[in-house]
Amino acid sequence: MSVDYPNKKTVQDINVDGKKVFLRVDFNVPIIDGKVSDNERIIAALPTIHYLMLHNAKIIIASHLGRPKGERNPKYSLRPVVKELSELLNKPVIFTEDCLSPETQKTVDNLVDGDIMLLENIRYYPGEEANDDSFARALASLADIYVNDAFGTAHRAHASTAGIAKYLPAVAGFLMEKEVKCLSAALHNPAHPFVSIIGGAKVSDKIQVIENLLNIVDKLLIGGGMANTFLAAQGYNMQNSLVEQERVEWAKQLLATKIANNLLLPVDVIVAKDIDASDVIEVDADKLPEGYMALDVGSKTRQLFGAAIADAKTIIWNGPLGLFEKEAFAKGTFELLKVVADSDAFSIVGGGDSVAAVNQAGLASEISHMSTGGGASLDFLAGKVLPGIAVLNDK
Repeated sequence: MSVDYPNKKTVQDINVDGKKVFLRVDFNVPIIDGKVSDNERIIAALPTIHYLMLHNAKIIIASHLGRPKGERNPKYSLRPVVKELSELLNKPVIFTEDCLSPETQKTVDNLVDGDIMLLENIRYYPGEEANDDSFARALASLADIYVNDAFGTAHRAHASTAGIAKYLPAVAGFLMEKEVKCLSAALHNPAHPFVSIIGGAKVSDKIQVIENLLNIVDKLLIGGGMANTFLAAQGYNMQNSLVEQERVEWAKQLLATKIANNLLLPVDVIVAKDIDASDVIEVDADKLPEGYMALDVGSKTRQLFGAAIADAKTIIWNGPLGLFEKEAFAKGTFELLKVVADSDAFSIVGGGDSVAAVNQAGLASEISHMSTGGGASLDFLAGKVLPGIAVLNDK
């Protein structure tokens, strides 16, 4: 089953007036030609930043960007984020070239109420991903209060997401609070029928999610490349389709259980000889022509899945149903996203590709909650403990 978090303290439950606040955010945003190309994650953190500014905190922001693997690498510098954040806040943001140095400490000491500073990439330090205690303690020494608003990294037990909470009062920001409330409500107190749509390339990435959700939902719809492994487990020849052979036996065993009655698999698929969409045809899932690969769900499957979604009162979607980046294989994802958007259900969409598809379809305003955490959302749905949430103080 799923982990149920007690009410965690939020930034509203602690006095931040005049205090130095270490704010962990997820500004792991795409940078193209030295500029932020997608600022959604920065925008998601603004409510917490505005609140801290309004309540006269001295704000020390920390984030990672990419995977510099404990070494300083200009490619992963947060410098472009400073400009973007300054423009969004209409206020100068101080940038420090590192996280821990005499110069950084001097900058912190000179902050006045309402000031904002951004530390350079926290993952330039090997102590971050190692959750090194001395590094966590050094980070904590910069501030009076710790606020975690980085749901996207809540599944990581790193120094700035978990270790630091041992040394400071630790509370959630508004984004973290919203993510936990929405996902917890869906998993622990859903309105029924509860339907989940799980897609993406590999079933191995989502085994625990599937197993956990099958005990909770009324219907679990499987699409994307991962559906091929289930279809292969049913004995279908999937030809050149992506199939995780090492997971076929697991899929067979799952399909033999009682909870598999809640599972809906594709009954037909869109196939082609290659992803460049040569010879695109629609066939039943057990009748793939030789040399073809399944790249999207077919029209009968869209109808089957659509009927289940239309009846739902709670919907969780993670992972596209086909290679939606190519128009020839996008119908499954976009048509069914429209059904979700048109429904009266409480809907949650998570995962980078799924969120990108929603934005591409212009349906973001029709989804109840767009989760900012890919791996964190998956771990939450799998019933795992998320260290970045577990360490926060209870009310």
